[in-house]
Amino acid sequence: RCRQCSSSITAMPGARAVQCMQCSCVTRVSGRGRQQHGYGQGYGNGGGMLMPPMRPTPAFGGGRGKKRAVLIGIKYTNRRSCELRGPINDVKCMRYLLTERFGFPNDCVLILTDEERNPCRQPTKDNIRMAMHWLVQGCSYGDSLVFQFSGLGAQVPDDDGDELDGMDEALCPVDSFQQGPILDDEINEAIVRPLVHGVKLHAIVDACHSATVLDLPYQCTVSKTGRWRWRDERPMTGACKGTTGGQAVLISGSSNGKSNMSVVSTNIDKLFSH
Repeated sequence: RCRQCSSSITAMPGARAVQCMQCSCVTRVSGRGRQQHGYGQGYGNGGGMLMPPMRPTPAFGGGRGKKRAVLIGIKYTNRRSCELRGPINDVKCMRYLLTERFGFPNDCVLILTDEERNPCRQPTKDNIRMAMHWLVQGCSYGDSLVFQFSGLGAQVPDDDGDELDGMDEALCPVDSFQQGPILDDEINEAIVRPLVHGVKLHAIVDACHSATVLDLPYQCTVSKTGRWRWRDERPMTGACKGTTGGQAVLISGSSNGKSNMSVVSTNIDKLFSH
């Protein structure tokens, strides 16, 4: 049952969390209620991978230049309780910026929105997973990668002790009511830990509770008045959440329901110490 409104909810096999269609709250699926998969070794701390690698199908497309981007905008059309106005425009603006100002090739910018007619470009959970894999697959020195998400975010109680606030953050794909959201542990494993030396990832996320949605070890919070504060977000369990030598920066327009703020998260300890 939903942890907020107590409505009955159905979780897909293997889901770690499920979103309620009545109140949009995300509820953790207990370990007894989900299948356990052994997908081999994860990055960094040698733990089991959280998801199977969603390799892009031939129809998925996408170029393989040194500059690559995945831009996701979801309006959640026809859902009165959560329909958004701005995500599609966010994606269009970001694409223009990357291609016209920063030299990203058009075929190296993957766009997933719920206005796309191509099924491979719908921002479903599986398509977003494949897009994340495409973004970092075979990354090498000199690559510049961008991940943008504009849509709904959520929180769910943490179940592995790697969150200082006791909550996992999540991004909600267009089919999150059926397939569940994508948790920060999964996002970290997909696009942060594979980054090798010389690779830079910039993630721009406009969603609620998105300040730590990449699970990066350091965070800088900037208030509306321009005051900033660094925080060490490394889990007390010692779990590795960093890259494999590359650099990752998250810029988040985050809302906790009470205030809006800008947040920069990074894996670069030199920024933290200075």
